[in-house]
Amino acid sequence: MKEFEYTITDPVGIHARPAGLLVKEVKAHADKVTITNADGKSADAKKLLALMGLGIRKGDTIKVTVEGDTEDGTADAVLKFLQENL
Repeated sequence: MKEFEYTITDPVGIHARPAGLLVKEVKAHADKVTITNADGKSADAKKLLALMGLGIRKGDTIKVTVEGDTEDGTADAVLKFLQENL
């Protein structure tokens, strides 16, 4: 299992367009990716509505947990996506 934290910088937070792109990025990998908000509520990053239901806004710090055989590569890809888009 690999974990990291990331603080959202997008002015609107995780809204429909970037959430959809994040789901697409995560689905490209076989590993399980879970995102947890500051309140401790978590969602499978492959499920768009669950992800948007976390209500993540600008300035919120999220925890990303990756589990699987290629978790290092998946975690790097997800972190890169977050840095470039959120």
